[in-house]
Amino acid sequence: MTIKSICLISGLALAAALPASAQSNDQTYCNVLVGEYQHYLANNGSSAHAGVDNNSAARVAIDKCNAGDYSGIPVLEQELRAAKLELPSRS
Repeated sequence: MTIKSICLISGLALAAALPASAQSNDQTYCNVLVGEYQHYLANNGSSAHAGVDNNSAARVAIDKCNAGDYSGIPVLEQELRAAKLELPSRS
């Protein structure tokens, strides 16, 4: 095998691993955001005491995160910012 072939194979293997890593990071971050939002609900607001979230956009974002669709991340970030909470690290 030539050096070029080895480099090409190594590069392809690395490229294939990167999207899985990014997805895992998104999943972890999304789960952390959901936890932070639910913690906020449990400690604030009149309906939050019953564990009920009247914010339909946030509920959809949580459902998306739980289903592996991380397009709800910006919604949860906005909800936490609106509550004047610091966002968790995304690393």
